[in-house]
Amino acid sequence: MPGPPTTAKGPRAGSLEQLLAAKEIAITCGSGGVGKTTAAAAAAAMVAVKQGGKVLVVTVDPARRLANALGLEGFGNAEKRVPPEAFAAAGVTPRGELWAAMLDTKEAWDRLVQRHSPDARTARRILDNPLYQNVSGRFVQSHEYIAMERLYEIHSEGDYDLIVVDTPPTRNALDFLEAPQRMADFFSSRFLRWLTVPYRSRLVNLASRPFYQVADRILGSQFLQDIAEFFILFQTMYAGFVERAEAVGRLLHDRRTTFVVVSTLEAAPLREAEFFIDALADKRFHMGAVVLNKVLPRYLLDEDTAAVAERMRARADEVAGEVANGAGDPEQIARVLREVADSFCNFEVVARREAEQRAELALTPEVIVTVPFFEVDIHDLAGLLRLGERMWASHG
Repeated sequence: MPGPPTTAKGPRAGSLEQLLAAKEIAITCGSGGVGKTTAAAAAAAMVAVKQGGKVLVVTVDPARRLANALGLEGFGNAEKRVPPEAFAAAGVTPRGELWAAMLDTKEAWDRLVQRHSPDARTARRILDNPLYQNVSGRFVQSHEYIAMERLYEIHSEGDYDLIVVDTPPTRNALDFLEAPQRMADFFSSRFLRWLTVPYRSRLVNLASRPFYQVADRILGSQFLQDIAEFFILFQTMYAGFVERAEAVGRLLHDRRTTFVVVSTLEAAPLREAEFFIDALADKRFHMGAVVLNKVLPRYLLDEDTAAVAERMRARADEVAGEVANGAGDPEQIARVLREVADSFCNFEVVARREAEQRAELALTPEVIVTVPFFEVDIHDLAGLLRLGERMWASHG
């Protein structure tokens, strides 16, 4: 039996199940509203059920939809196991364990400060700094940077066989990937050296003195001192930032890390997906899979079925007369038949366009997964597993 297709880097996965079986980290990306969080949770649940091991799904999206679907209370920065009772209620016995966590930015920043500060006294001064207390949860690149820091920390601990990461919406997810290096660059920037130099030395350059005099009047000397102290203290952790940024970059490019882009085939989300696929290729990340959600069923592409719809539309009056048989208005029945046939034909046009779009996307990732529209919202583990089964069975 022939094996899966190969690339220059090795064999290509034939399904999402095969892809995730060979990975340690799967990072899901996509625009808002396409089912990205649900797809990430469903994939993680399926790995825990089918492949075994210890699986973690972690979301850096502020929404708490994942907790509701998994039946978790107190969902936060610490990983929490999905109870076996939840799987029993869904009618399955998993081979492994499923865990979940959601990023708490403030708590994670505090842990980072304690880990990378040169000593306990410096860590306490940073944590007590008024500016740090106000911005640690809202700082530029804060959420994205700490997400990468947390991912690296969890992976380094080696407790999980697979970590599935649910990222912020697409263009923010690029910040998620670039945040470690941007943060390191920021804390070594000329701007910060210029801002903090008066507070490192009592000698203020004559050229900069007017700026500080004006800033002092507008902002107040205490506020300026808090800013300067904040950045001076943070720069004591600069070496740790640079070292971790490089380590995170290596982890993201590691052969055991893959990216999964989730989208629908609507115009705006599809453009976002294509944008992100191109960005991943430019940065030489592994593009593992595209999950296309809410796709029209394949029977709409069946030529025999389409021919039946065409005949029904052409012979609507004749068929209506036979169906009515004196018990209904043939004209009304014919109108219904034509509308049903027209509706099928319209959906067929959209389905063929979707098929062409899928074919274009298939040139890049190893796996294309198509998921049909679910009439019922997914709100529990049983629903996640139904979605996961469709993702596992799909081969594009």
